Amino acid sequence: MMDLLPLTLPQTDRQDSTELSVQQRVFNIANELLHTEKAYVSRLYLLDQVFCSSLLEEARSRSSFPLDVVMGIFSNICSIYCFHQQFLLPALEKRMAEWDVNPRIGDILQKLAPFLKMYGEYVKNFDRAMELVNTWMERSSQFKAIVHQIQREERCGNLTLQHHMLEPVQRIPRYELLLKDYLHRLPDDHDDFQHAQKSLELIATAAEHSNTAIRKMERMRKLLKVYELLGGEEDIVNPTNELIKEGHILKLSAKNGTSQDRYLILFNDRLLYCVPKLRLIGQKFGVRARINVDGMELKESSSVNVPRTFLVSGKQRSLELQARTEEEKKDWIQAIQATIQRHEQTLATFHHLNCSLRDEDYTPPNSPNCSELGKRAPTPIREKEVTLCMKCQEPFNSITKRRHHCKACGHVVCGKCSEFRARLLYDNNRANRVCIDCYTTLVGVPPSPASLTCSINRRRSILEVHNRILTAVEKGMLLDLIYFHRDVKAQRSVPLIGFEVSLPESCDRLERRFAFKISQSHLTLYFSADGEELQRRWIEVLSRAGRGEELQAHGSITEALEEEGEETATSGENT
Repeated sequence: MMDLLPLTLPQTDRQDSTELSVQQRVFNIANELLHTEKAYVSRLYLLDQVFCSSLLEEARSRSSFPLDVVMGIFSNICSIYCFHQQFLLPALEKRMAEWDVNPRIGDILQKLAPFLKMYGEYVKNFDRAMELVNTWMERSSQFKAIVHQIQREERCGNLTLQHHMLEPVQRIPRYELLLKDYLHRLPDDHDDFQHAQKSLELIATAAEHSNTAIRKMERMRKLLKVYELLGGEEDIVNPTNELIKEGHILKLSAKNGTSQDRYLILFNDRLLYCVPKLRLIGQKFGVRARINVDGMELKESSSVNVPRTFLVSGKQRSLELQARTEEEKKDWIQAIQATIQRHEQTLATFHHLNCSLRDEDYTPPNSPNCSELGKRAPTPIREKEVTLCMKCQEPFNSITKRRHHCKACGHVVCGKCSEFRARLLYDNNRANRVCIDCYTTLVGVPPSPASLTCSINRRRSILEVHNRILTAVEKGMLLDLIYFHRDVKAQRSVPLIGFEVSLPESCDRLERRFAFKISQSHLTLYFSADGEELQRRWIEVLSRAGRGEELQAHGSITEALEEEGEETATSGENT
């Protein structure tokens, strides 16, 4: 029997198959060039014959805006449109129709490529054109109405005028990419190889003028996307603006500590704090606050109770923000810090030229000095962390002694200590509630004696402070750690349920007498009382709170404190 051998195509058949494959790929590239050219010409028609013609007609007939503005926006778009519509597109259509007998496009492009130099004028004028569009969209209602009316048409594809103006800038690099692919598919001995190579050299020269502009255009495209996200209400489409980062984040309320979903947009010169708008279709945001990078400060504010938080403070406003993950927090902090540093490096150039634009010396936003007071938004202290008025030291309650923020220094004070109003520069010179100290600093004179309805800086006794701690334990089973009797804000709050209370062991190596400790998991807090009886009673109260039992008032501890006249406990921590 004869061995069965695999069937193979003859050598000539394999060569024909390879050539067919090459020809098909070259045809596909040429066909793609034709289809993209048709789409591009339709965009040029929209720019020249629709947008430009409509605005020119309005400027000539009614003089609603200067004729030079329209000419400055569209530059030589008419010449570009005529070249493509009357020369390049017809030549490509004719060649593709006779492709079977003349399969090449390099000769056409070599002949017409020198005319692409006209794009240089359009690209150089592009930044100015963008500025003119943005300016006259705000300045002229008729200009804005015409543009918006055209943008709503179906042929615009829900894109803005600025989007369509990007097309000519991006077209030359597109030719370059297609030609490189075309050359890559052509055999070196192909009749069109030399023509295509020369065409690529000419187009690459023209593309150099567009590459720098394209990078600017990518930034502009991002700006336009954000512009639409904000409903077209924020003036951000500017060649000098650069989008650094955007995304959802949580904002912590200074009043009650609750978190609210917000949207941050960071530019090279400002931070936009946005809130969602109610819409049936598509997500939109409204700008609630703007914080300039000039004067901005950033610091971490995370704690055990409120993790992944950081504080952004500026001259206009301060925000306490919370990320959903540690990675998200890290990304935001790095982006904001880098933006601040780059801005400061830019200012350093002006400082070198004795054009100082920023005061380098100012105190942290929690306690602005006299030179900064009222000029920048303070960092408000969380209300729930403060139990005493930070001026008169009176304890707060929900009825007669409510909490208020001083809008100048950010301290939490009572109504009587903040019944003064002063104009603040960071809030457009509007009158705001301020405390007595800030009022005196801002106005220059103290309030009249008749307006002083509370005794300022009244000292609290040690007994009253410790009564407050005991009340916190009894009612909320939450221990406020007060390190000094003059503190009006708890240094730390610890939920007591689940904690175990015991005497220190020898391994703890505590030298204090009458000590005790509370511990849970990895956290241990040590205390020392001033007497054995006080130690015993604190252990009893804290033990019951740790078990979740309802507590009654313990007058005996109060009486003992009264007799001792000393602080009940000092705190140390081992984690």
